[in-house]
Amino acid sequence: MRARDYAYFDGPTPTGLAHRGGAAYHPNLGIENTIAAFRQAVDMGYRYLETDVHATRDGIVVAFHDDHLDRVTDTAGRIADQPYAAVRGALIGGREAVPTLGELLEEFPETRVNIDIKADQALGPTLELIRRMGVIDRVCIGSFSERRLRAARRALGPRLATSAGQVGVGALRLAPQPLSRLLHTPAPALQIPMEHKIRGRLIPLATREVVSVAHRLGKHVHVWFHSWSTEDATQMHRLLDLGVDGIVTDHIDILRDVLAERGTPL
Repeated sequence: MRARDYAYFDGPTPTGLAHRGGAAYHPNLGIENTIAAFRQAVDMGYRYLETDVHATRDGIVVAFHDDHLDRVTDTAGRIADQPYAAVRGALIGGREAVPTLGELLEEFPETRVNIDIKADQALGPTLELIRRMGVIDRVCIGSFSERRLRAARRALGPRLATSAGQVGVGALRLAPQPLSRLLHTPAPALQIPMEHKIRGRLIPLATREVVSVAHRLGKHVHVWFHSWSTEDATQMHRLLDLGVDGIVTDHIDILRDVLAERGTPL
């Protein structure tokens, strides 16, 4: 199946995806991955949100990046070791609760959500939640683990949109015949960084060749944009000039302005 065959990709392209709700947007500083942060992105016009997920000891899926609470909350500890009641008591930035994935999907019913399953413990509960809520057409599952991606496709079937994991992405630049390898990647989307360090060398991944090959196969290319430099707008324009289908960014205000300059709606 091609990207256009999935309901998840029904929005305009290129697509802006609000990474953790837009963690670098000034009103969101210190409250990444909260309902308040995601609301900032949605109010700005974003239809695509990005979150990582973990599961608590009692199987509740939370929208949270780290496996520990320490960095951004007033509480410490590994999420997988704690019951949901304890995680719910942690405050991000000292004021915002850790949201569940279900709350995120319910709060913003018109959005699409890119979900990165960060741990094996979160796989089963996440898939069950998607099935129970009937939101398979609203989500795209990603993971660094090809095994988790295969399990997700088996569990939820051909309607589930997924993005290529490490094996699929690595094939783009390392395989002798990247086109052949990509033909065997069932994911309709490739979500790649601009570059990747391999054997001590920075290898560009977001290239015109990669985008061209992906498009011939009907796949979308989304680029993870994590730069905090003052050249953000210039780099975003460069990526869009290459023909990428989406940019995943913390800088939701900068990407909004770049897309507006190009006459592209969010």
